[in-house]
Amino acid sequence: MNSFPRPLRFWTAILILAYGCILHAAPVAAGLTASRPTGSTAIASVRDADLAAAQRVLEHRLVAQKLRDYGVSPEEVRQRLERMSDQDLHTLASVSRGLPSGGDGAGTIVTLLIIVLLVIVILKLLNKEIIVK
Repeated sequence: MNSFPRPLRFWTAILILAYGCILHAAPVAAGLTASRPTGSTAIASVRDADLAAAQRVLEHRLVAQKLRDYGVSPEEVRQRLERMSDQDLHTLASVSRGLPSGGDGAGTIVTLLIIVLLVIVILKLLNKEIIVK
C-alpha cells in the first residue's frame, strides 16, 4: 500500500467512486419499437394467417414426403388449400398448431444420451462409483 503516494490513492478512489456513481445513475433508454410490415408477410385477415399456418405444416419434410407417397403433388395441395372454406381452413390450422415441430424424435434421444454421458463423466471425475443393480 505504500507504493502509491497518498494523493494518488485519494484521487484514484474519488475517480472510481465518481465513475461508479455516474455509471449506475445514467438513465437507461429501453422500450418497444413500433412494428412495421417487412414486406415478406401478407397476412391481412384471419384466413391468410390460417392459410400460412397450414402451408407451413404441409411443407414440412415428413408431411410432404407422405403426401408424395399418396400421389398428391405440392401443386395439388396448394390448390386444395385455396379452395377450402374458411371454417375448414381454420380447423386445419388449429389442429396443426398443436403438432410438434420436430422430426422423428432422434434429436431428443441423442440429447438424452449426451446428458447421461455427461453425468457419468462428471461422476467419474469426482471419483464416485456408479453401481447399477
